[in-house]
Amino acid sequence: MARTGLLVWSYCLILASVNVVHVLSSTVLPGIGVNWGTMASNTLPRNIVVNMLKDNGISKVKLFDSDSPTLKALAGTGIEVMVGIPNNQMYIVAGDIEDAEDWVKENVTAYLHNGGVDIKYVAVGNEPFLSSYNNTYDNITFPALQNVQKALDKAGVGDKIKATVALNADVYESLSDKPSGGDFRKDIKGIMIQIIKFLHQNKAPFVVNIYPFLSLYQNAGFPFDYAFFDGGKTISDKNVSYSNVFDANYDTLVWTLKKNGVGDLKIIIGEVGWPTDGNFNANNKLAKKFYDGLLKKLVAKKGTPLRPGLLELYLFSLIDENQKSIAPGHFERHWGLFYYDGKPKFPIDLSGKGNDKMLIAAKGVQYMSPRWCVLNEENKNLSMIADEISYACSLADCTSLGYGSSCSKMDSDGNVSYAFNMYFQMQDQGDYACNFNGLAMIVKKNASRGSCLFPLQLVGAGERLGLAYGVSIIAGLMLAFFSLM
Repeated sequence: MARTGLLVWSYCLILASVNVVHVLSSTVLPGIGVNWGTMASNTLPRNIVVNMLKDNGISKVKLFDSDSPTLKALAGTGIEVMVGIPNNQMYIVAGDIEDAEDWVKENVTAYLHNGGVDIKYVAVGNEPFLSSYNNTYDNITFPALQNVQKALDKAGVGDKIKATVALNADVYESLSDKPSGGDFRKDIKGIMIQIIKFLHQNKAPFVVNIYPFLSLYQNAGFPFDYAFFDGGKTISDKNVSYSNVFDANYDTLVWTLKKNGVGDLKIIIGEVGWPTDGNFNANNKLAKKFYDGLLKKLVAKKGTPLRPGLLELYLFSLIDENQKSIAPGHFERHWGLFYYDGKPKFPIDLSGKGNDKMLIAAKGVQYMSPRWCVLNEENKNLSMIADEISYACSLADCTSLGYGSSCSKMDSDGNVSYAFNMYFQMQDQGDYACNFNGLAMIVKKNASRGSCLFPLQLVGAGERLGLAYGVSIIAGLMLAFFSLM
């Protein structure tokens, strides 16, 4: 009787947990996903990230590659996935259709079994037509797109999984500075027309990344409020009014597609967000302002003036990445809704209803020992400090020290200690990494100053897997040894 009661009680708990998951998943607006990037010194273990996604009801993710352990972690979750082919790997699928078929077999269909991964899109390349790439990928992007879609079709999944290209909004422009003047950039117009007609033919979406923050960052005269969604400057274009740059940018694309014969092509926003550090306009307060406006817009299902209705988009991004290139700006490493360790940055309501609350933090995160590397006050050789800081920051992330950033208000000693500690942590706290010609020392008291966090390195997934692998090898050797006795 007691056992039966226990079973009934356990069953009720299971039902309750299912209901909790249902409630969580229903709190996120339809059409919202997140970008999950992994360019960090020690990333959170994949299973922890997947659980964090589930805890927050996030049911769509966009990946920048087809990493097998990540896809395995997503298996059975019901989370919809867009996998990516990095630019430097497009040549693999661009030349020979058989190579594309092999890629699809290994990176897509292998995960489509019962209880597998819900893959919906393959993004062939990531912003391959950026001007900074100097036409490197111009001649392989379209052939790669064609071959991947053909391979998906041959595998029998082309009706459910579509190949597309993740594009930056700079593939189109407006000579009149109004949406109606939009058209593709002249240097890639021929390629873009091929791509959009192919997408239209295969019922695949046009994926575009739109960043109002960059409009503000790149143009000193850009009207501040126009980067957000709560009023400010208004422009008129053919009896249509625009009060924010997001709508204007999106509708510039709508005009561009219409002018080139595919006015009804589906559009997905591949990346949209606001950074929280690395620039005086990149902070939690402004990020919250941006997201609040965006989510309010989404819940109203207003779309844009030329495309009313529900927008489909992926927020950029899920977690900060401290090894991204800072060529565009120091803010590049601070786009996450979560800090490097899975802690939420600011209140946000993904339902769009304005009920401010913190997202659910990652659970089970493990940090390295509480040790920090700081300036040794007893050996402050000023003649050597500049070179040592330069060395530390060339190999670690010092972007929070810049003007207007979260650690910019410290004194010179604090700046030195921050740089030393970032290098020390990114070197997994090796004692050798806190020397700097005798200028540094290891302390066990938290070295953070005010609002400037001196982070501790995470125990990375690779380290945990390596430990488990080592234990399994030892166990295997012991078993073999005893079997011979």
